[in-house]
Amino acid sequence: MSEFSNVTVVKKANVYFDGKVTSRKVLFADGSFKTLGIMLPGEYEFGTNQAELMEIMQGTMKVLLPEAQDWQTVTAGESFNVPENSKFKLVVEELVDYCCSYIN
Repeated sequence: MSEFSNVTVVKKANVYFDGKVTSRKVLFADGSFKTLGIMLPGEYEFGTNQAELMEIMQGTMKVLLPEAQDWQTVTAGESFNVPENSKFKLVVEELVDYCCSYIN
């Protein structure tokens, strides 16, 4: 899906890591939401409350998922899942444009 219809976008950005990671929340009529964001090159660790599907629209990153021993390279057009109540690490190699879906 390259666009969303009939949504509300929260104007205030979520800003992390001194502005190197930003996102905006997109709210759907059914109460679900996604975030659309940008990550600049760097190393990051995130925690989840809900399970997440992270879709990479542009760029390349390495991901270390919970309980994984090896880093996985993810590029534009690919995605990965993160379990709820966990932490994962990213090494962003170039600007990444992403969409994060939260799964109940």
